[in-house]
Amino acid sequence: MSDGAAVLAPWRESAPLFDKLTAKERVFLAEAGERLAFTHQERRQLIEMARDLQHWGAGSLGDYWPKEKPNARKILLRDLRLRIGQLRAGEKDFSDPPLLKPVKLSKELATTERKIHGMCPVASPETVCCNLRTIDTVENCGFGCSYCTIQTFYGKSVTFDANLPEKLRALSETLDPTRNYHYGTGQSSDSLMWGNQHGNLDDLCSFARENPNILLEFKTKSKNVSHFLKSEDLPRNLVCSWSLNPQAVIDSEEHFTASLDERLRAARAVADRGIGVSFHFHPMIVYDGWESDYPALVERVLAEFAPHEILFISMGSVTFIRPVIRAIRERERPTKMLQMDLVPTAKGKLSYPPDLKKQQFQTLYRSFAPWHDQVFFYLCMEQAEFWESTFGAYYPTNEDFEHALMSASRSKLGLS
Repeated sequence: MSDGAAVLAPWRESAPLFDKLTAKERVFLAEAGERLAFTHQERRQLIEMARDLQHWGAGSLGDYWPKEKPNARKILLRDLRLRIGQLRAGEKDFSDPPLLKPVKLSKELATTERKIHGMCPVASPETVCCNLRTIDTVENCGFGCSYCTIQTFYGKSVTFDANLPEKLRALSETLDPTRNYHYGTGQSSDSLMWGNQHGNLDDLCSFARENPNILLEFKTKSKNVSHFLKSEDLPRNLVCSWSLNPQAVIDSEEHFTASLDERLRAARAVADRGIGVSFHFHPMIVYDGWESDYPALVERVLAEFAPHEILFISMGSVTFIRPVIRAIRERERPTKMLQMDLVPTAKGKLSYPPDLKKQQFQTLYRSFAPWHDQVFFYLCMEQAEFWESTFGAYYPTNEDFEHALMSASRSKLGLS
């Protein structure tokens, strides 16, 4: 059968993703459709299965296709979903060689006017939240993490705010000097990968210096800490935090970021400079070997840092919103991030099944046993049941959580 437009049109109407499949895969599905008269919804599901297999490097849909029986379309689809579901629910294999690194897209740098501050965009009444506030000095990221939400919302341009100093001064005027605030800069871009371009780090440090009642966090996967190492007059209320994953995950899913060694060396340099350091194990990813790789990573952290240098450590699982899942499938980027058993969670998001998440958090937290009484641990964007199963308790209100986090952090920084 030829790749005729009329034959393929119903498939393209079901999902534009169809054209991202190989020509062989498109022909296979079109021929199967002529025999079995799939519905619009069934065609869409088949296209998504085929695209996932393509991304996972797990063969083609035909490799999993059950033996067809007359008038048994629904049975065939049931058996096919079962086979793909078993592959999806199995542990990913990140062993050598890692997934191929995608081509790095060049991004145009620009300036723009926009609102720069707000509350954490993923805060939810269904989860225990720390009331993090955000300052978005830069929009978009040059890293290529396959699970990233940032790339879903922004185009190819990286934009810096055109009037950051003025907006930070205006923000200062709204703050209550009698209370403490936690601000993060890593929600709309990596906090440090752009360095001090447009003077954004200088401006942010000035904001922190002028507002000693805030804790200003720079969250990163980079090694770019030179600005902090060269600066002579850094405010004390800063924290540099690193997202950490085993190197197997970094190699296959966190493209163009600093290696694990580079991240830990950068964190060590910052700690030696007297700046507070934190670590985020988020997202934790289940794959073949995760049960040993994460504890091994924790052993490195315990060996290379002292608990008084670490303000807090967070844990969180893979969580997707549906637009991110669509974006992952559309990208020309090999990834196994959707090779997972997804179940609904708070606010319609999708994540690992609850029992698996509990196992993740318990495994990591137990590995940090020597620091349990010396470092502030928390779960990010997770429900109370996971706090209970991990720590044995949870904060009854977000304000209680915020107060505990800020008190512990400010105490370690020597701030009142």
